[in-house]
Amino acid sequence: MASAFSISDYSAVRDGGAGVIDLSSRGRILVSGSEAVMFLNGLVTNDMKSLGLNSWMPAAFANVQGRLLAAVRIIHHADGFLIETEESNRTAVLKLIERFTLAGDFKVADLTDETAELSVQGNAACDIVAKVLGAQAAELERQKSLTFDFRGVLVTLIRATHTAEDGFDIFFNRDHLPTMFEALTNAGAPSVSKETFETLRIEAGVPRYGIDMDETNVVTETNLDDAVSFTKGCYLGQEIIVRIKHRGHVAKRLAGVILDNTTSAPRNSKILSADHKEVGRVTSSTFSPRLDRAIALAYLKYDYLVPGTVVRIVTADGETAGAVAEIPFMRGSWYRDDALVQNRER
Repeated sequence: MASAFSISDYSAVRDGGAGVIDLSSRGRILVSGSEAVMFLNGLVTNDMKSLGLNSWMPAAFANVQGRLLAAVRIIHHADGFLIETEESNRTAVLKLIERFTLAGDFKVADLTDETAELSVQGNAACDIVAKVLGAQAAELERQKSLTFDFRGVLVTLIRATHTAEDGFDIFFNRDHLPTMFEALTNAGAPSVSKETFETLRIEAGVPRYGIDMDETNVVTETNLDDAVSFTKGCYLGQEIIVRIKHRGHVAKRLAGVILDNTTSAPRNSKILSADHKEVGRVTSSTFSPRLDRAIALAYLKYDYLVPGTVVRIVTADGETAGAVAEIPFMRGSWYRDDALVQNRER
């Protein structure tokens, strides 16, 4: 895999092509047993009972104070529920769920080391997946999963974005990682480096655990709205999360900031209002080639979340002007269906 920012690979993802990203360092934990739904439903913020077979959904683990312990994706397989975590909280998720293995028919298996995960991202992701995995795979609907035998390899596929572009995540046995990677690159999707991916995911407004969110954040501060059900029964942290919703809003929330220069801001840089009040802090920042500006993800106090609000970012080199922006900073091919709907409604 490439090891530095590449404008050509960035352009492949942003300008109508596609790139392949290695996500194998993420955690993959299989939970099975007749009581898996019951136990997991009491632990995660989304409604496990609504997750049908061959479907997936985002979810979060919270503590009793409603603070975020992990952001995950859960895929309902025929053999159980595959919980995909970020690398930084794989161990924490394992510890959270393993304590129930003695409480009933609830089995936990860490599949991280024996499985791999690749993501194809870009407007041409469908074409790449069709070439490598077949037309049926490329037609997969969002929130659905597909498990099938591909040349003797058991593959699970979901349609998902990490970049604001269309995309697919592919799960399979780690022994086949070189072969699958080569097949995707030969089909026209260049390897995307971690550095290039970091720029793409910040432009997409996708927060990372341990960087843009952690156990100090209430779940509803982190823009993980799709990961929370407000109609399901009791789960850890529900009381606080529901109380905040009924109150109307959180005290601060993750938002975007576009800087007036091209130099990214260090993490934890203070953000000041126009009248020099401290109103937030930077969590991630990068130079956006598409915007030709530095951008940042940041927590901002509620009164300063309106797009266009003028702010100043304080760094060791002084203060830089900027403006609050909606995230994602750019709405790529993942959002084209939304645009079609909006056009029809006009």
